[in-house]
Amino acid sequence: MLPVPHTAIIVVAAGSGTRLAGGAPKAFVGIDARSILRHALDGVFAAQPMQVIVVAPAGFEGQAESDLLAAAGERADLGRVVTGGATRQESVSAGLAALWGDIDTVLVHDAARALTPTAVIDAVADSVDGVAGVLPMLPVVDTLKKVDGDMIVAAIDRAELAAAQTPQGFPRGALEAAYEDAREAGVEYTDDAALFAAAGHAVRRIAGSERGFKITTQADLERARHLLTASAPRPLLPRVGIGTDVHAFGGEGNLWLAGLEWPGEQPLSGHSDGDAVAHAIVDALLGAAGLGDIGEHFGTAHPEYAGAHGVVFLARTREILAENGYAIGNVSAQLQGNRPKFSPRRAHAQAVLSEVLGAPVSVTATTTDALGFTGRGEGISVTAIATVIPL
Repeated sequence: MLPVPHTAIIVVAAGSGTRLAGGAPKAFVGIDARSILRHALDGVFAAQPMQVIVVAPAGFEGQAESDLLAAAGERADLGRVVTGGATRQESVSAGLAALWGDIDTVLVHDAARALTPTAVIDAVADSVDGVAGVLPMLPVVDTLKKVDGDMIVAAIDRAELAAAQTPQGFPRGALEAAYEDAREAGVEYTDDAALFAAAGHAVRRIAGSERGFKITTQADLERARHLLTASAPRPLLPRVGIGTDVHAFGGEGNLWLAGLEWPGEQPLSGHSDGDAVAHAIVDALLGAAGLGDIGEHFGTAHPEYAGAHGVVFLARTREILAENGYAIGNVSAQLQGNRPKFSPRRAHAQAVLSEVLGAPVSVTATTTDALGFTGRGEGISVTAIATVIPL
């Protein structure tokens, strides 16, 4: 069972959202697949444990409850939904009435500031000292003017101004008393810090966040969507590489091709066994990962690979890829040549290559209708395409 916290946050989500015109109360309009309220609660429940009270408009308590439970996870016991009033002060008062007895610090947060970083929420909670209120603020960067109708009448020194955000934090007793004073006086304030200050209490500022802006209009909603898209983890897309290899007939022993020995067939010449299929696949895999080419890893500067079979190259290439954070997706290779007759052994060759690489390999064969060196039977050409996947 979670320990009972001494801090609570009232998330005000009871506004109609007329200016947003989203077809629902503002807090229930989607930013992406999640509502404004859900994003706000994701930030709240990622902060230090505290009682969470969501103030919802009448008729939307069920939707608010669903968002709260989805965001809360194992902290669901800390959350509660209450019904808001006709004004913001009435809604906050409904939240205050739902506080647990152990609560001594209260944060009041607008659900419309849905992208407020968790660090700001924690900073406000930690800054309430039992006496003063705490208000996250940003410096004003625009040039400001005082106007009278269409006329500019004076410049305003922006160094003396700052933009208020939420959550705003207060000692519980003083905030409840300030709300009672405002109720008796019949005065409505634009935010809780103003109400708290009007009751004679001090309010200190701390740094806010650019992401703590209030979603009020469609332009604000689009800004929120853009920020979420820009900050979302990007999928690790497969990388594609191409490799080619050419070998002339003329080696010694039997032909080795596509990982198989071909008794009775004229061999290919080369530094190793001349397996043009395997060599083209190696180049395609290394190229896809940006790890050089076959000559760099297996060329004449590496005498240990002299006479080695192509499957040795493939197995080592698989290791090199894994060492550099890549898995093999798949490989497709095509050989061009008049011989050997490949189709009877295609399935066997594909099985051998796939087992060595730990990924599906397909191999096709074609002729060039007697054109070029392959058509004249002088050698074999192979082209391979491979995908690798960053891990």
